[in-house]
Amino acid sequence: MSESVKKGVYYMLFASFCFAIMGGFAKELSHSMSAIEVVFFRNVFGVLFLVATFMKYPLKQKGGKFWLLVFRGFMGFLALLAFFYNIAHITLAEAMTYSRLSPIFTALFAYLFLKEKLYKLGWIGVVVGFVGIIFITRPEGIYDFDKYDMLGIFSGVGAALAYTAVRELREYYDTRSIVLSFMTIGTIGPIVLMMIGSFYTPANLDYLFDRFVTPEDKAWIWIVLLGFSATLAQVYMTKAYASTKAGIVGAISYSNIIFSIIIGTFLGDKFPDIFTIFGIILIIIAGILVTRN
Repeated sequence: MSESVKKGVYYMLFASFCFAIMGGFAKELSHSMSAIEVVFFRNVFGVLFLVATFMKYPLKQKGGKFWLLVFRGFMGFLALLAFFYNIAHITLAEAMTYSRLSPIFTALFAYLFLKEKLYKLGWIGVVVGFVGIIFITRPEGIYDFDKYDMLGIFSGVGAALAYTAVRELREYYDTRSIVLSFMTIGTIGPIVLMMIGSFYTPANLDYLFDRFVTPEDKAWIWIVLLGFSATLAQVYMTKAYASTKAGIVGAISYSNIIFSIIIGTFLGDKFPDIFTIFGIILIIIAGILVTRN
């Protein structure tokens, strides 16, 4: 194994661990605040970090796809909101697995919208991924998906739409601008939703509207650790993809599901049953197949 491949693997393993740790901190915060507020604090740190980099390394980009940039940010925000809401209500491993459907849907959307080729291996991965979803959700009929199943699948679909937009945007914008579009909308969006939630909080839309709750003293520690782990994850994920082939680090990124099972169990989650474990394995296999398409 070459040195660059080793670095890529190590960087992605660390990034995956940080993503899982971030999920753990989000789960702890969910005991005292809504998912909307957790999303707000998670993104505020990212915005401050990126703005700081602009001062040292000015942006170099040609622009020209503003509304696509907004779309990327909006879909990324909604996907993260669905992900954090599920973290609060189902096991960390299941929530993370749903979010990791994104590479499968990204391959499908890139084929549909960007006319990228999807070879036999990729199609097999898409089918295997959908079978994995069935094993995790185990619906008796098409109308038997519950709210957490739907939001979980959406967290993967929304992220995939955002990533598909990135494939087009990277020709026009600095990577930091693309990330900033997501984090800025992910900061402003929760503020608007919490303002509405201060006087309108329907029970069936609790994943969208809720009141702002002033964090307790202990919660501030989790908030800082959430922002720090999320930033570390983003940095080392970027370093991993810059070190070696995307297919290699993409496959390694699924280790965050394993880390999430361990961390979730430590935090009190029920260990996944045999059907869920089999579904998780199928989704991991599917993700590896589409990244090697």
